[in-house]
Amino acid sequence: MATVLSVSGSPSPTSRTTRLLRHVDARLAAHGHRVVPFEVRSLPAEALLAADTSHPELARALDLFGQADGVVIGTPVYKAAYSGLLKALLDVLPQYALAGKTVLPLATGGSTAHVLAVDYALRPVLASMGAEHITQGWFVLDRHIGVREDGSTAVERETDVLLTPVVDAFAAALDRRSRPAGGKAPEPVLAG
Repeated sequence: MATVLSVSGSPSPTSRTTRLLRHVDARLAAHGHRVVPFEVRSLPAEALLAADTSHPELARALDLFGQADGVVIGTPVYKAAYSGLLKALLDVLPQYALAGKTVLPLATGGSTAHVLAVDYALRPVLASMGAEHITQGWFVLDRHIGVREDGSTAVERETDVLLTPVVDAFAAALDRRSRPAGGKAPEPVLAG
């Protein structure tokens, strides 16, 4: 079992990006991974913009990255790039904060014109931060993510069919990473 940090870079409290991430989180949990949801917008703006890593909430965020085996990075696309909020967090992280980690980049946006933002804006930054393996990223149109009457997330069926193998490939990469050289997954250890 790997620990996955699921990071939403959306500034919106009603974010479709965050809804998409929580949908992905459920699939990763079904694969047996421990998922830790994290919304960058929950960080105090003053500490984030001042890069005050001594602030307890910012220090906690840095610890979450350090403890993760894998990271899912989700962002809305604005002006063909990832969000400024996500940029602020990535700037505060240590240069090689993603070293040894498997990363899944996801993006949402209003038009397919922004599809390349995953590979041409986000992926190079994640690579520069030392990610061991960046799996295939995915872009989802905002209008394909909705809210059901009960408040749960509804991902358009065809979108979910296309997203599922992307998430499953990320989960498989995490599984390979957590296996020792002999090929068998380690036995679970109960903390006591």
